[in-house]
Amino acid sequence: MIPFNKPPNPRSLFSRLGEVAESGHHSGDGPMSRRAREMLEDLHTGCVAVLLTTSCTHALELSALTLDVGVGDEVIVPSFTFVSTANAFALRGATIRFADIDETSLNISPESVSELLTARTKVIVPVHYAGFGCDMTALGVLADSVGAAVVEDNAHGLFGSLNGKPLGTFGSMSTLSFHETKNISAGEGGALVINDPDYVLRSEIAREKGTNRSQFFRGMVDKYSWVSLGSSWLPSEFTAAAVVAGLENASVSQTARMHAWNRYYAEIADWARSNGVRMPNIGDQRVHPAHMFYLLLPDVQSRSRFIDHLRVEGVQSVFHYVPLHTALAAERYASPVLSCPVTDRVSDCLVRLPLFADISDREIDTVVESVLKFVP
Repeated sequence: MIPFNKPPNPRSLFSRLGEVAESGHHSGDGPMSRRAREMLEDLHTGCVAVLLTTSCTHALELSALTLDVGVGDEVIVPSFTFVSTANAFALRGATIRFADIDETSLNISPESVSELLTARTKVIVPVHYAGFGCDMTALGVLADSVGAAVVEDNAHGLFGSLNGKPLGTFGSMSTLSFHETKNISAGEGGALVINDPDYVLRSEIAREKGTNRSQFFRGMVDKYSWVSLGSSWLPSEFTAAAVVAGLENASVSQTARMHAWNRYYAEIADWARSNGVRMPNIGDQRVHPAHMFYLLLPDVQSRSRFIDHLRVEGVQSVFHYVPLHTALAAERYASPVLSCPVTDRVSDCLVRLPLFADISDREIDTVVESVLKFVP
């Protein structure tokens, strides 16, 4: 069976882990964390700081605490996303408002967002689905109109860009994921990318259990103590080592992922057109990181038959998000949904093909041949 995903195993991973093991510094924010942070800052041109976290979920929670999100605030997120995008802000007592997605890009729809804006809108959270950039210009205008912050959920988009600018550098903050399904894997891990200097100190304090420990280590105070709310979101040096190794191997892994993505796109295109199946829409100003390759089948029945067909052919494929506005928790933590028809339709029709750095041309051949055999 060709798996849907296989975690990357960068060439320098064991040597970087060995460095940490021998260093005598295993807890967070040591030399390896500093190296990972600097590498990520180089990738996010114009950002002012990067803070490693134990997951993208925790980076989102850190952003919510930094922005002082609380009861009475409203946070707009796409319904078509992972639960963490909404949960991070619901944890702070905010009311979640679910926006629909755009038919073409599968990203949050600015038109839908505009219908949800109120004087209580505190944050808008665009998700760069599949690493294709959202319409950040339109979303920025909408956020400014009500004084809301923008936090980019960039779990899919590391190495992607929009109009020549790296994804994750448009909003006040953005979050990254280093889960094993992502382009860079630490097994579990994440980061908060901060673009607004006003939020650096607040984020550091929140991430350090509500203490000014970071200032102490920089010599800015003679001792550190509890100064605000916070939690423990620092990853160990071993996690940082995996991030460093992944970034060191990024040119190799990204070339391999893009090769697989481009083969799918070129070799499945005629079949897709003939069978009413939609493929990703790249767009003129978007550079994507080959995070995933998806197909949109005509309906849920054909999607189910397609997944079953591929399984028989020895290929593992998966569908993606169940719309959050239909979840049981939405009844408690979200405001009533106006309408998310595109989200409902896409959730029923989308299927993801195997895509990982180590996928071989022979495996790609098998996936393509299996797809071409199917008649919706």
